[in-house]
Amino acid sequence: MIKAILVFNNHGKPRLTRFYTHYPEDMQQQIVRETFHLVSKRDDNVCNFLEGGTLIGGSDYKLIYRHYATLYFVFCVDSSESELGILDLIQVLVETLDKCFENVCELDLIFHVDKVHYILSELCMGGMVLETNMTEIITRIEEQSKLEKQEAGIAGAPARAVSTIKEMNIPQKIKDIKLPDLPSLKF
Repeated sequence: MIKAILVFNNHGKPRLTRFYTHYPEDMQQQIVRETFHLVSKRDDNVCNFLEGGTLIGGSDYKLIYRHYATLYFVFCVDSSESELGILDLIQVLVETLDKCFENVCELDLIFHVDKVHYILSELCMGGMVLETNMTEIITRIEEQSKLEKQEAGIAGAPARAVSTIKEMNIPQKIKDIKLPDLPSLKF
């Protein structure tokens, strides 16, 4: 099971954190710092697996990571997960982000955090892997984007209605109404 997914830059600033086990916020920050120190001091030519830090569960858990340009993608998993499977999952995550943001960079993770979390939710939920097929994930993301655009159209409907009514110039229209002459009633 996946215990946490962390993405941070070369300076240790977290860009995405998702914990599937409850930790208080200060403990989460300590875990990010400890994980950064464990991962960042390793050479690029060594294995991408290491034992979890003392805060995240010690030797019962593994940190599996990949370093791309300025970002570290780190998955903290228990001993039941396959290291190579998680490395493949990191690759699927990065390639999906790359397709969605057209050459993803650190700023995309900062300014589109909702979309990044949605992508991550399509990939895994509750610490369990849901989908590894990148085409399927991208299809779901495109469907979500279509829904958001439709909702934006619906949300804009009241504003369009108000502007249409303002353009109608209703007081003038009332004055312009031609009423037929009514016959006078004489008694």
